[in-house]
Amino acid sequence: MPSSEAALPAADRLERTLGTVDLLIFGMIFMVPIAPFAVFGFVWHDAKGMVPLAYLIGMVCMVFTAMSYAAMSRAFPSAGSVYTYAQRGLGEAAGFFAGWLILLDYILVPALLYIVSAAALRPLLPAVPSWAWLAGFIAFNSVVNVLGVQMSTQANRWLLVFELIVLAVFVVVGLAALHRGVGSGALTWKPLYDASQFSVTMALGATSIAVLSFLGFDGISTLGEEAKDQRQGVARATLLSLFLVGVLFMAQTWIAAELAAGRRFDVLDSAFYDVAEAAGGTWLKQLTLAATVIAAGIANAMAAQAAISRVLFAMARDRKLPVVLARLHPRFNTPYVSTVAVALVSLAVGLAFADRLEDLTRLVNFGALAGFMLLHLAVVNHFLIRTRSGAWIRHGIAPLLGFAIIAFVVVEMDRLALTFGSLWLVLGIVYYVVLTRVLRRPVELTV
Repeated sequence: MPSSEAALPAADRLERTLGTVDLLIFGMIFMVPIAPFAVFGFVWHDAKGMVPLAYLIGMVCMVFTAMSYAAMSRAFPSAGSVYTYAQRGLGEAAGFFAGWLILLDYILVPALLYIVSAAALRPLLPAVPSWAWLAGFIAFNSVVNVLGVQMSTQANRWLLVFELIVLAVFVVVGLAALHRGVGSGALTWKPLYDASQFSVTMALGATSIAVLSFLGFDGISTLGEEAKDQRQGVARATLLSLFLVGVLFMAQTWIAAELAAGRRFDVLDSAFYDVAEAAGGTWLKQLTLAATVIAAGIANAMAAQAAISRVLFAMARDRKLPVVLARLHPRFNTPYVSTVAVALVSLAVGLAFADRLEDLTRLVNFGALAGFMLLHLAVVNHFLIRTRSGAWIRHGIAPLLGFAIIAFVVVEMDRLALTFGSLWLVLGIVYYVVLTRVLRRPVELTV
């Protein structure tokens, strides 16, 4: 089974070329500073207008998880993310199932992003079929990821600048529109808390969608084997990216919620763009649409594809998935077979869920949140029980609080997400039994 990174042959290791700023940019790109543009309408509907509240709860939920990622990334600076952390913190079986659960998230995320982009482009270019957009985005991102992480890192820098500029334009124009009397005509506390509409069930239901926007800080850990600062780079970038993006999410949705006051949306997936049009006119609607397409279909999807390819690479290198997925490109030193595999799955899922964006959103969240629960337990077991760190707050109370909050959110998910997620887990159990009992793969850890 897996050995430490130093014990691996050079041909099986990724190169350490990424600085902390590179990791921070990757995390922000993965989360997408303008992510609420695409799902604002769904969160608005479920949260009864309290969209910033849903994002605040989501950020609080993820803070504890980010702390656990930071702790484990310092101890185990390798590729594989939650798969590696649960494996080293809890044991072989836990590692496999953490990886299996997070695969449900990572495998579906690129397809979700391509669907969002295709939906945004539909009103602009109705003659172009959705499958054509899917294929084009997938092909472009796959080529960039195969060519190397440095190329995608350079692209991420410019894409992040573009997203922040668009966000700044919306904030300025939105505040000016409120001053003119559009929507509520002012910034109030109602988007954060409306006593007449609030309920715990409502808030958690909306959070189960809003939390999708935060899924990305965890992707930084998949680059742990490529970080120059093995012990602190991933940890610092994980926590900082979460806080920065969380603040941006709340700011933009607060303004959008005030602009949307008194409105009814017939089509939820275009709600934000309708709000933008009311604030600034057609040009702002088209600008936010274009930004969503570029952010989701290129920037975020590129980062997501890079992240999942490295989880597949790590699991295949440990012989938990077909070993062909662990092949590195002889020239670019990238997991190119895994990258192509993700592309093919993304195309299939994208075509299957082309008109079911909200359902796919909930399915993505189940895999990520379930994997996070195992991560929290791994922190407690590894630091508090196994190594006796004595840090009861950082390695005990914080991860257990994170576990409890996420478990509550998972329980409050809709039936489709729970049913599909349970089926995925059962499939994983069958696969693991075949792997260990039929194929007799060794299960001991060599650290």
